[in-house]
Amino acid sequence: MFFNLPTLLTWARIVAIPLIVGVFYVESMSVAEQNLVATVMFIVFALTDWADGYLARKLNQTSAFGAFLDPVADKFLVCASLLVLVHLERADVFVALIIIGREIAISSLREWMAIIGATKSVAVHMVGKVKTMVQMIAIPFLLFHGTLFGVIDTQRWGTWLIWISAVLTIWSMVYYLQKAIPEIRAKSR
Repeated sequence: MFFNLPTLLTWARIVAIPLIVGVFYVESMSVAEQNLVATVMFIVFALTDWADGYLARKLNQTSAFGAFLDPVADKFLVCASLLVLVHLERADVFVALIIIGREIAISSLREWMAIIGATKSVAVHMVGKVKTMVQMIAIPFLLFHGTLFGVIDTQRWGTWLIWISAVLTIWSMVYYLQKAIPEIRAKSR
């Protein structure tokens, strides 16, 4: 189903990208206001990732299109946010290259595995889910770029978490490649 509630929530994540980026170009806002608005927007739209899956199952509105669009929306949201953070000098370009490069590589691998009929070998694994969760915590910390509740230095915590995310990114990529290589060898004979 192209336009049901779960799919509309997924589309909202894609629509959010120019809004989150655009916040940093609103000259009438202070930097602290820009940071707060971008952080809140990221959190709200990131929560739609959980909500769309929950609603799709609860309302029995799962679809092949929704299953395709959901990870695409996640990757767009994360990659765009990382690029903003690199531009604002809040995240290292090396971290962004690792995360974005892995997303491109694994998406390509999954497409290839679908072509050869071996999609189960690159199905989502727990390491990938943990990586995504760590990213979804690190990014709002880095967007906020301040002190939370008077004690949490979000830049420091966000930096640590985004690097942990980069390590998990590499780990998950190696895991998926290890699962795919035997299938690729078997199909190429």
